[in-house]
Amino acid sequence: MALHFERKEFDARRDRLLIEMAEQKLDVMLLFAQESMYWLTGYDTFGYCFFQCLVVKSDGSMVLLTRSADLRQARQTSTIDNIVLWTDRDNSNPAVNLRELLNDLDLLGMRIGVEYDTHGLTAGNGRRLDAQLSTFGDIVDASDLVGRLRMLKSPAEIAKAKKAAHLADNALDAALPLIKQGGDESAILAAMQGAILQGGGDYPANEFIIGSGEDALLCRYKAGRRKLTKNDQLTLEWAGVFHHYHVAMMRTILTGKASKQHQSLYEAALAALLAVERAMTPGNTFGEVFDAHARIMEEHGLTRHRLNACGYSLGARFSPSWMDTPMFYAGNPEPVAPDMTLFAHMIIMDSDSGCAMTLGQTYLTTAGAPQALSRHSLDLIVR
Repeated sequence: MALHFERKEFDARRDRLLIEMAEQKLDVMLLFAQESMYWLTGYDTFGYCFFQCLVVKSDGSMVLLTRSADLRQARQTSTIDNIVLWTDRDNSNPAVNLRELLNDLDLLGMRIGVEYDTHGLTAGNGRRLDAQLSTFGDIVDASDLVGRLRMLKSPAEIAKAKKAAHLADNALDAALPLIKQGGDESAILAAMQGAILQGGGDYPANEFIIGSGEDALLCRYKAGRRKLTKNDQLTLEWAGVFHHYHVAMMRTILTGKASKQHQSLYEAALAALLAVERAMTPGNTFGEVFDAHARIMEEHGLTRHRLNACGYSLGARFSPSWMDTPMFYAGNPEPVAPDMTLFAHMIIMDSDSGCAMTLGQTYLTTAGAPQALSRHSLDLIVR
């Protein structure tokens, strides 16, 4: 069995979940988010793109309903002992199998919490689930129950995040010698991902973002590569990943010579990130962290060139995104607390001048000032 945490860590997580279930008077939780299953049991797969559900009763017992392809996966990577299979066949409806399982577990008429808000439960499967359970029990949307528990990291999880941060730094170190006139984005991307895999890391939950020239103003991955020119701009957003725990970084790197506009945008990005650092302390909310970013951008006349969010929580995540909740956006009342891993990104996309500037890194929150997890400085990089 390949577990990345000690059994007592999983036992503590289960106990935290059961306390929350008792407070919400839930007799059972139906977990569909792969992150929840991984956090609770170590179960590691991409089979969540099909229908699967981890049933957790209020007495702590668990049953996994999944496909045959994931039977051995669950046995080898998780603490789950009881695994039930639904069969792939024409017109199969695994929601029927789930209802039958819940009936066998004597849960008819009980209060049932469901994780609806996850990529592990498609809209189509969600409709089939509701059709089967609408008369079976008292259904409660408990989508954020496990997610809220996952926001605060244990010492063992923080150790994973620090290893991921080391890998993220290694990726930047591998990229820098290749960022120059004539440098190939393909080689840069290969070097960054290679450094992480060679360091014992994992694939990220979404693609690394790489774009130069006019594509430096994009903050999503797209297909296609180019070579850097004499005075170019290259935007990179990547994450070190260790046992699925992500630590993200972001930089816009210049070749040749920094223009006055790039220098001005960098100074705004740095000032905003430092303001966010000062706000990223217990007693403030995620909305107030965003407000610190927005205030600096407004002072520099960049409000229409910034984004409407400036970061988010990180942790153990699965495709299609390493972004986790909560997020830094206006009015978010979620309080900042110690032992969160939070990625703050200052993204300025000036379409008028065609200039991009980004600056971002991941922090571990404490009882006071946050701790940057990267060993790299925040200096503007010009190659």
